[in-house]
Amino acid sequence: MLSIQKEDFDVATEYAALVKNASNTGAIVTFVGLVRDTEQGLKHMLLEHYPGMTESVIQEIIDAAKQRWDIDDPSVIHRVGELQATDQIVFVGVSSTHRSDAYAACEYLMDQLKTRATLWKKEVTSTDEQWLDSKPSDIKRAARWIENPKSTTSS
Repeated sequence: MLSIQKEDFDVATEYAALVKNASNTGAIVTFVGLVRDTEQGLKHMLLEHYPGMTESVIQEIIDAAKQRWDIDDPSVIHRVGELQATDQIVFVGVSSTHRSDAYAACEYLMDQLKTRATLWKKEVTSTDEQWLDSKPSDIKRAARWIENPKSTTSS
């Protein structure tokens, strides 16, 4: 399941959907990302996307994960619009027969979402507004999957 939406999501509902749609599942791994406050005092974050393109790119990321690991259909929800500090921004859920595949695929999906998804983030603080780029650390994390495509370890 893939959704780009303004509305918040309920983690328990998303988890239940993963359980319901899973076959021969031995593990479910979920990740929920939150909007972080900044030292400058975040007023809000604005997320924009290009409808159609964003879903296409994220679906490519999901398809790549399904080719690399033995996983069921992952769930990816990414919110857009104006979000406040501590709002949920992203949900990734992966079910698999084995936990190592579920963990690796979930981590891969997040690393790729952070660097490849066509989403634009503007941070609005009490003193400034700025569009955010991928951080060097995010780019490095995403690149490790090219170097070691079946990696199941964090770095």
